[in-house]
Formats: sequence, structure tokens, C-alpha cells
Amino acid sequence: MATITLKNLRHSYLANPVAETDWALKNVDLTWEDGGAYALLGSSGCGKTTMLNLISGLLAPSEGSIHFNDRDVTRARAEERNIAQVFQFPVVYDTMTVRDNLAFPLKNRGVETALIKKRVAEIAEMLDLTESLDKRAAGLTADGKQKISLGRGLVRSDVNAILFDEPLTVIDPHLKWQLRSKLKELHQQFGATMIYVTHDQTEALTFADKVVVMHEGLIVQSGTPEELFENPKHTFIGHFIGSPGMNVLPGTLRLGRACFEGYPVDRHDWGSRIKAEQEFEVGVRPEFVRFANTGIPVTINKVDDIGRVRIVDTRHGTHRIRLVVPEGEPIPESKGFVQFVPGKTSVFVDSWLQEWGARS
Repeated sequence: MATITLKNLRHSYLANPVAETDWALKNVDLTWEDGGAYALLGSSGCGKTTMLNLISGLLAPSEGSIHFNDRDVTRARAEERNIAQVFQFPVVYDTMTVRDNLAFPLKNRGVETALIKKRVAEIAEMLDLTESLDKRAAGLTADGKQKISLGRGLVRSDVNAILFDEPLTVIDPHLKWQLRSKLKELHQQFGATMIYVTHDQTEALTFADKVVVMHEGLIVQSGTPEELFENPKHTFIGHFIGSPGMNVLPGTLRLGRACFEGYPVDRHDWGSRIKAEQEFEVGVRPEFVRFANTGIPVTINKVDDIGRVRIVDTRHGTHRIRLVVPEGEPIPESKGFVQFVPGKTSVFVDSWLQEWGARS
């Protein structure tokens, strides 16, 4: 296992990148600590797979360097990096049995037979493949084949890191939670460094101890699931993390205080930080909006009952404000007032969180 450090990393698939949009990966400085369970989260095309392939050696960066512990591996071949990588779609040997597929990485490295047998049995049990060990891989479903791919990535205990590139895409939804739990269990048991690429926030937040969020080739924030939810550094994270996402509304200054449509929503005095003509936004999670007797007048558009809570869609003028209302709390029939919970609003300038004063 290894601490993986990315320094001033940039990558473009073009021979002569000029514009900022020519870069798939932009100015990445990041350290993946030895033994950590990480998720690399972002929408499609944001650079997640590019970063993974740079770490594994399938790509060489246009600029910057990659270090495993104190060793510079920027130009090292993939086979020299001792990385296990699991791809989005199953990669298996159809003519081999499940047992031989799982054993293949160990046999290639000359591991003794007794240890191979032990490791294959452990991984097969963890992935519910024990009863299929002597079946040919060609006869398995897509779910079964992807389990083999996962197993081949997990069977080695000597790797610097295990990289997962959206490995549950082809897995039936009812099995996804089970497999994520098993991966988490394996990490806790063996302590391997794991980096899990996904565009699904549920996968990221339930698997990882630390989540790295990417947007348009940039890392916009790295933190625990709680930090990303409570204190998003960028409006993209506010929208992307949470269901529903953060309410982000146009802000104005009134007597130095941040307001929405003239209604004060933040207690901090922003007069010394934001100019009167400067554009900014106010963000608040739907969980921190409440119905009240006074406040911002809204019209109730829609109520979705999802069991323990209800998601209420309201409008103030042309602006949408969503609330998460616990079961049992009253909801106005057609019109009402909302207030933001004190201390739970954020102020964003050019989409980035203003660090001090963002919490009252």
C-alpha cells in the first residue's frame, strides 16, 4: 500500500492545448493517504476516469507528477505501479472457471498454491461466488461477471491501491447496496487504499470515509460526507450533494446584511466584504428551511411524501425554494411563509463559498 500524491497535475487529450476547455484535468494537487477509503465523485465528463487512469499508469500526464510514497512514478509503466483496477464493465476470461479467473492474478505472480486457494475462497465467499467457483465464467450473468472483476481486483493483498471505475454500473439495483457494504467490509478488514469513482452520490457517501468532488476538470472540495453536506465550498457541491440539492438564490445587500428579495436571511454584516453592486448568491439546504408565521411569502406547488419526511416545492415569484418537512409537521395548503434556520445559510461569490461569515 502507498500514499499517493498528485502534484500540479494537468492532462489534455489534445497535442497542443490552448484554451482552458482543452484540459480534461486542471491543476490537481491532492494526497490519497495510505489505507484510506476514498470516493471520486462528479458528473459524467468531469475528469474522474482520466485521473484514475493517470494514477494507474494507463495514461501519462501532460504536466505535473505522481508519487507513490517517496517514489516518482510519473513515467513508470502500469505494471510497475502495483495497482489493481476494476473497470466499469466486466473483464473476465470466459473460457476459464470462476475459480481460475480469481486465481489468475496470483498465479501470474508465482504465489504458492495453498495461499492462492485460501485467498480465492475468502474472496468468493465475500462476493457470494462460492457455489459458482467451478462454473465457466461464460455462463454467468453480467452481475456474476462483474463480481469476478471485483474479485480479481481484491484478491491480491500486496497492491499499492485498488481503483474502482464505476464498478457497479451493470449490477442490479438490489445488489448494489450489498456489494458496497462488502467492499467497505473488506477495506475495514484489510486496510487497502481504495479509490472508488462514481457519479452516484449515494454510492460515494455510503462507501467512502472521504469524498473528492470534481467539476469540469477541477477538484472543488475534498472532505467527509458530513463536511460536504454541511459546508459546501462551491454551489456545484450544494446542488450535487443532497436530495434534493441546496436552494441557491440571488442575494442582495440591505444595511450590510445578506437578503433574498429584500428579506434578511443571514445575520452576518457583509457590508465590509461585499460591494453593493457585487453579485452573490445565498445557499440553504432544504433541511434548514422551515414554515413560519412570518418571513418569505411562498406558494405551495407540490408535496412529495417519501415516508419519514415530505419534500415541499414552493415558489416566491420566479424562484423555487424547497423544504424537507418531517412527518407530522403541518404544511400550509396553498400559501405560507418560510424562514431559514439561523446559522445554516451560506454566501457564494462567483460560485465559491465566502469562508468567514458563511455561518452566522
